[in-house]
Amino acid sequence: MTEKFQEAISELKTRTMEMAALSIEMLKQSVEALKDRDVERAEYVLSRKRELAQLDMEIEAEAIRLIALYQPVAGDVRKIACVLKLITYLNRIGRYGKDIAKISIELSQKEHIARLVDIPRMADEAIAMVDDAIEAFHREDIAPLAGFGERDDSLDAERYSIYRECLTYMMEDPALITRCTQYIMIARYLERCGDLACKMAEKIHFMVTGDFIEIK
Repeated sequence: MTEKFQEAISELKTRTMEMAALSIEMLKQSVEALKDRDVERAEYVLSRKRELAQLDMEIEAEAIRLIALYQPVAGDVRKIACVLKLITYLNRIGRYGKDIAKISIELSQKEHIARLVDIPRMADEAIAMVDDAIEAFHREDIAPLAGFGERDDSLDAERYSIYRECLTYMMEDPALITRCTQYIMIARYLERCGDLACKMAEKIHFMVTGDFIEIK
């Protein structure tokens, strides 16, 4: 039974990594679609939302089945609990990608303002944080989580910088209000992805060490 259980745990991790790859890809491709005003790419992101939801449901069901069947303890139960949290956060990240894809379609016929007011760089930072959290989960090693608090602070500052810059453009030219409002919304989505990466890091830290931390 123990060998079967460990195989099942390994498969659960593999499926979680699969979901992580999908959610990260949705976020990444949505920003690329926005940057390039690429409607086809945005629609591709939207087409993946059902797959994301299906993975969420299947992984959750399997995690609950393993708890009921094997009644795990200590490190194993922490691992399953971590998976249940991660899939919730990953689903939200993928859905932010979906939301950005929708905005990219709305803005596809408009010229960008100031090279998207630094949104692509902010997206790179948020995606890197999610990537590092998933790497820590995969390796069961907290080393990739170092500096997450400072990285989250950087994302927060970037969001407010974009907000202030967009306000300036809107005051100078009311015709830019719709585009700038959408940029502000996207910056908020990316900042939330950074927050979710921090929540993932907290749960992974507990999974690996058994100690709770709070990343502020």
